[in-house]
Amino acid sequence: MRNHTNAGPHPMNANAKQDATFDVVVIGSGAGAMTAAIRAADQGLSVVVIEQSDQYGGTSAVSGGAVWIPNNHQIAALGGSDSADEALAYLKAATRGEVAEERLRAYVDGAPRMVRYLEEKTRLRYRAVPAYADYYQDLAGAKPGFRSMDPMPFHAAELGPEFLRLREQSPGMLVFGRMTMTTFEAHTLMSRMHGWKKVALGMGLRYWLDLPWRLRSRRDRRLAMGNALVGALRRSMMDRNIPLWLDTAFESLHMDGGRITGVALRRDGRPLRVDAARAVILAAGGFERNQEMRERYLPTPTSSRWSATPPVNSGAGIRAGMAVGAAVALMDQAWWTPTVAVPGEEKQRGLFFERHLPHSIVVNGRGQRFANEAGPYLDFVDAMYADHAKTGATLPAWLIFDAEFRRKYPCGPMLPGSVRPDGKLPPEWLGTVYHRADTLAGLARQIGVDAEGLARSVELNNSYAATGEDLQFGKGGNAYDRFYGDPSVRPNCCIGPISRGPFYAVPLDAGEIGTKGGLLTNEHAMVLDLAGAPIPGLYAIGNTSASITGRSYPGAGATLGPAMTFGFIAANHISGDSHAER
Repeated sequence: MRNHTNAGPHPMNANAKQDATFDVVVIGSGAGAMTAAIRAADQGLSVVVIEQSDQYGGTSAVSGGAVWIPNNHQIAALGGSDSADEALAYLKAATRGEVAEERLRAYVDGAPRMVRYLEEKTRLRYRAVPAYADYYQDLAGAKPGFRSMDPMPFHAAELGPEFLRLREQSPGMLVFGRMTMTTFEAHTLMSRMHGWKKVALGMGLRYWLDLPWRLRSRRDRRLAMGNALVGALRRSMMDRNIPLWLDTAFESLHMDGGRITGVALRRDGRPLRVDAARAVILAAGGFERNQEMRERYLPTPTSSRWSATPPVNSGAGIRAGMAVGAAVALMDQAWWTPTVAVPGEEKQRGLFFERHLPHSIVVNGRGQRFANEAGPYLDFVDAMYADHAKTGATLPAWLIFDAEFRRKYPCGPMLPGSVRPDGKLPPEWLGTVYHRADTLAGLARQIGVDAEGLARSVELNNSYAATGEDLQFGKGGNAYDRFYGDPSVRPNCCIGPISRGPFYAVPLDAGEIGTKGGLLTNEHAMVLDLAGAPIPGLYAIGNTSASITGRSYPGAGATLGPAMTFGFIAANHISGDSHAER
């Protein structure tokens, strides 16, 4: 007997060996988990989704929601071009031979099919971003845009009461901490492109005129980014009556005769056993919130407090897989991004675009630049660790900017000074979130940075602003760097003089948006054992699995794109339909 209800599990009788049986049990409720569940249901399988917290969506819900889909079906219509061969060449170059080619091919072939399937069969819609370049423009097969796709807005009214159980969007991806924005809108606002004031006005009017909802809640019902992605997938689960069990902790896997046959759970203090007739899919995120695992595997120093993810990803899926003999890989890697702590917030804020903007540099404790600030955020934190190993002075690093930057651009939780001047910022932010001084020398004293080194770095930056060429690190030298630059600043939209006081410094920690290491899988998302053989009945996707992109970050959405694609592939493989993704 299988439980297909949307309610919690109910044992058939007190002496039953299991509380419920489904064909597929999915652990986790992020975008990859939901995609897998929806596809499995559409293949005629019974499925349940298990979430440990009282909110669904996980890290996906607080993310930008983008997916990196090479050779997607929208590219040609938008005037671009791509091919599976070019995408494979790019991924092979980016991963440097550390990822099996069969997995790379599975992703290149499956990703565009996954997106088309979701567009045709679910409430989710994506659109390709023409100007969002791949992160490694110097590699063969790289494209100047189109592969990253942004979720279209989704209205929360479609979710009914389920909206209130959707994990809220990260504050850093909201305007004034309230209003949602798409990647297109964020790009327009952050880089102050033509028409940015009109975009801002439209967003404000839409938000405030949402009556009577505005009288009930400050939360924006026009979902965008990660909330749009998860909201649309949750509604699609509801359309199929796929049960979602919240507040249900995953504890371990059951194995019988060498095959995974179910899971041990705990709900309301009571142990539960749920059998999986076909398979278990582990989609429970990484281990970034587990300090012990961070210290065991990641570069040091490291802290779970530096993470930009919700405080729920403890590595439970990875540990459960290892307990049944699974192999792991890339455990020393993460989806790095510099982060800044904001008093009172549950997670730190990732600084994704600020480093691209002119009138700023990032320095170590010696006052020296150590990397291209506008480079991919994963590579930037790698550079922080590499420089710290040499100098002992790069954790934290310091984002330095002047009054012109402060007036024009946002930075972390700080809106542009023209909108919210220093006097309107919370007093407790001064000396924690940011530091300020009338002179560069005074700023250096406040933050403990070598004043002469900082003065020299600023002098060099100002000379680069005049010529447009960064002779040290090439900042602004490719399409990715320039995506969030200010097009009104010339000759290089990423470099402007740092010359007007007061001057500011923001401390940057070596944070991340999730860990990369996890259970090693094959091209079907099946978990492999220490001998390299598949463990029957066990699949892993997303950050519970070792990343398909290896140590690299090919483009915006290279976390969610593979998670959703391999969720799709796993469901097809479990159903036995080898032609399903073709």
